Amino acid sequence: MSKTKIESPLEANRVKELERILDQVSAKVIQYVAQADQKSGSIGNHIAPLELREKIKSDLELPLEGEGEQGLMEAFDMVLDNSVVTWHPGFLDKLYASTNPVGVASDILLSVLNTNSHVFTVSPALTLIEKKTSHEYAKLFGFSGPNSGGLTMPGGSGSNTTSLTIARSVLYPDTKLEGNGSYKFAVFCSEHAHYSVDKSAILLGMGSRSVFKVKVNARGEMITEELERAISKAKEDGYTPLYINATAGTTVFGSFDPFDEIADVAQRHNLWMHIDGSWGGNIVFSEKQKYKLKGSERANSLTVNPHKLLGVPTTCSFLLTPDISVFQQANSLQAPYLFHNNHDNQENFDLADATMQCGRRADALKLFLGWKWFGKQGYEQRINHAFEVVNYFCEQLKTRYNFLLVSDFPPPCMQVCFYYAPGGKLANTASENSEVTRRIAQELHKSGKFLVDYAPESGPNGRGEFFRVVINSPVVSSETVDSLIAEIEKIAANF
Repeated sequence: MSKTKIESPLEANRVKELERILDQVSAKVIQYVAQADQKSGSIGNHIAPLELREKIKSDLELPLEGEGEQGLMEAFDMVLDNSVVTWHPGFLDKLYASTNPVGVASDILLSVLNTNSHVFTVSPALTLIEKKTSHEYAKLFGFSGPNSGGLTMPGGSGSNTTSLTIARSVLYPDTKLEGNGSYKFAVFCSEHAHYSVDKSAILLGMGSRSVFKVKVNARGEMITEELERAISKAKEDGYTPLYINATAGTTVFGSFDPFDEIADVAQRHNLWMHIDGSWGGNIVFSEKQKYKLKGSERANSLTVNPHKLLGVPTTCSFLLTPDISVFQQANSLQAPYLFHNNHDNQENFDLADATMQCGRRADALKLFLGWKWFGKQGYEQRINHAFEVVNYFCEQLKTRYNFLLVSDFPPPCMQVCFYYAPGGKLANTASENSEVTRRIAQELHKSGKFLVDYAPESGPNGRGEFFRVVINSPVVSSETVDSLIAEIEKIAANF
């Protein structure tokens, strides 16, 4: 039988092709960041969804015949031109900001490797990096035992959901096979907890009604007496209390729950205590701020996202525990066709065997390289700088007659919450206050100078939506704050 030689024309010149593409992409990216650093740079266009879809309609079409290099570069430019510029100092909208040069390098390395961190065989160095980085990370929170550590998950919500999965399997082992069965589990969190707690309960078949929201005090912190009361009431109503989700840095106000007190409650009732530190957990790098995490070492698990406070590229979320064996206990299945490195209860090196995932990007590398670059001290400086700017911002608002500070002074984390209130007085109705806030936020975006967010004041006596400005980038300074305040006053003067 004759053999026919089969060529591979599509990738025959991939080295030269890659070189050409990277040269062009590199130039575009550098120009993009350089423009963001200029005072004349824009945060991006303010445009409605339907308007944008019409504008780029032809660019969204997927061709039958490939467009090659030209099509790639045109699409690249289209995305850059129609995206929010997170590198701009005026990006003060979300709990994350731009990444940095080392972050870009880490994403490039992951893309070049294009491997899956599910088994050791295909990700040897990446596996050891994740295990080592997780262990050192866990030690910062007081998980100091030899088996402390964790794994990366696809975002904070994924970490929180996995923590609930682990809690159920560890405390009630029969559920791994039987599901919730006759158990009517109860989950507890504060009124200001992240919505992922409810979604986790839905995903695990408990339903959102199984999530009991505990009242918070004026600072937005969970009231432990109310937690104790909620647990007792749940027991009376036939529930099986399972899990407490405490928060380190709530989404709106940045509040930190009293972890030591909550740990006492969890211990008395044999509940799993989880800390959602997706936002505020990384203050652990700051010697000045980490006192707010007192008691975190008593948690059974903890979520923390380097892609927020540390500027690591999204997504990068860790679920940390005092003993990583709980991951295997809750999530491991017999899949010998894939997992070959965990025999006879030896140390696990096939990381996906301990998760609900199979496909896993090696997100730990991004924190590993960032930590290598900046060091613990560099991250500490980043966090301390942000708090200094936050405090300056609040001081300025308190001295001006047209603003009403909603946040505590000083705020617990990097959010500054306030109303624009001419003469220090709000409008008569919540809807009027919300309208003012929204109009100003929209005009700020249209100016190309700032992108900020807003949130409603909770409770029956809520006064409407207020600004929530997040200070989370080392390029933000007191000058940025002064410019924002001046721009708000300028816009409001034209109402």
